[in-house]
Amino acid sequence: MMFGYGGSWPFWEAGLMWLGVIAILVLLFWGIYALVTSQSRKQGSEPAGDAAARILDERLARGEIDAAEYQHLKDVMTARPSGNPSGAASR
Repeated sequence: MMFGYGGSWPFWEAGLMWLGVIAILVLLFWGIYALVTSQSRKQGSEPAGDAAARILDERLARGEIDAAEYQHLKDVMTARPSGNPSGAASR
């Protein structure tokens, strides 16, 4: 006799088997998803300040701005905010 008496599995054994199959499939799909998303992310994404400095460097290289304006803009970018958003000196 196979599978115990009566030739069929009790319902709880079949239910446990299906739960196990579903759990394995969920883990498999989650692992594939995690692998694909981790590989498709940009490696070494730069902060916003670095992007602004890179754009400023590119503008200087293309000749859109001169060295004096480049230095002024770079100083403005690296200056700490003084609480005055217009950039004008307070009197």
